[in-house]
Amino acid sequence: MSDTEEQQQAQQQQQPEQQQPEQQPQVNGASSAINVVRKKLTGYVGFANLPNQVHRKSVKKGFQFTCMVVGESGLGKSTLVNTLFNSQLYPPKKNVEPSHETPQTVEIQSITSDIEENGVRLQLTVVDTPGFGDFVNNEQSWKPILDDIESRFDAYLEQENRVNRRRMVDNRIHACIYFIAPTGHALKPLDIEFMRRLHTRVNLIPVIAKADTLTEEEVASFKQRILADINYHNIQIYQAPTSEYDDEETVAENREIMSKIPFAVVGSDKEVEVDGKQVRGRKYPWGVIEVDNEEHCDFVKLRQMLIRTHMEELKEFTSDILYENYRTEKLTAMGIQQDPSVFKEVNPVQKMEEERTAHEQKLSKMEAEMRAVFQAKVQEKEQKLKHSEEELYARHKQMKEALEKQRLELEEKKRRLESGRPITPEKAPKKRGFTFNK
Repeated sequence: MSDTEEQQQAQQQQQPEQQQPEQQPQVNGASSAINVVRKKLTGYVGFANLPNQVHRKSVKKGFQFTCMVVGESGLGKSTLVNTLFNSQLYPPKKNVEPSHETPQTVEIQSITSDIEENGVRLQLTVVDTPGFGDFVNNEQSWKPILDDIESRFDAYLEQENRVNRRRMVDNRIHACIYFIAPTGHALKPLDIEFMRRLHTRVNLIPVIAKADTLTEEEVASFKQRILADINYHNIQIYQAPTSEYDDEETVAENREIMSKIPFAVVGSDKEVEVDGKQVRGRKYPWGVIEVDNEEHCDFVKLRQMLIRTHMEELKEFTSDILYENYRTEKLTAMGIQQDPSVFKEVNPVQKMEEERTAHEQKLSKMEAEMRAVFQAKVQEKEQKLKHSEEELYARHKQMKEALEKQRLELEEKKRRLESGRPITPEKAPKKRGFTFNK
């Protein structure tokens, strides 16, 4: 149906409605009521086509998804990936003589392929980790994987800091499928250590590999033990997000998917005949196990969560939560601090109160500083006055002593005059002239 036909149908269905004024209660004691007009659209506007525009843009641009598979050798990682995407991402293994050389460390290998389905293009990147868990000492097996995930975060952060950010390549890991060996007992120390180290950097999706080697009772018991170990060690595995706008069918579907974690899966890219039909599965002497049969394994639920229903949620959680947390830790370690007032919602009354408080504090500080300066000047003046007073007192004392001495001398002269004695003894006059020696 074209857009013109949609517009005509919308115009026929929508009938013009009269304006319905509604009276609101009095506001702030006003005597007159406020008339609010609520009017529905009487014609076709067109913004209902926004989802179609987003759909066309997304299909034109294409999608990108990066998935990491981690597990010991021989657990069927490549087979499961080929089964998930129904393509030969991993070529079939040929009969090659086994090498006796022991690898030194865990390798990181990436395979990128462009897949198209019903006109929708997907650039799929699968990151494999050969060598994980194959050493005698697997103490640091998780470190190369963690370094690779963080290096991808660093590369994306560097692209964000560029001046031109038009062509940004997102090679971050959106999901990590961790393969657990079907021992039937509990998680191994290597499994616990790996998930404990990486659960804050990537969306962990644990799966029980080669579940056809266990009975149904053993699978159920093994799942309970795995979940108990995960809860005991506070490991965060991916959980489908919930929204208040989800309908009951979506909520029930998500609940059913989450109840299957960890997924007990069986991978097979070969077809076998069952009741005259070709199905993907494995044939055994006791029967056939079908990959796409939910009664046989949880492969359908894993594919449904990973690809059909939650692929965008996995990418959003990686970008909005995991990457943002790493980015915050990285910038904080570099000494960069965020101003809390940048994205703070401003309340005008609260802002005025804060400004008034800050102004009062500033005035109080200035008053305290002026009072301190005034006190310092007063103390300095007091010290100068005290010093001048001491000098005046010393000079007064000295003058008093000189006057007292002069008074005593005058009294002594007075007594001598009254007694008839000369005041001062007569001295013989000195002769001036030349002296001749005889």
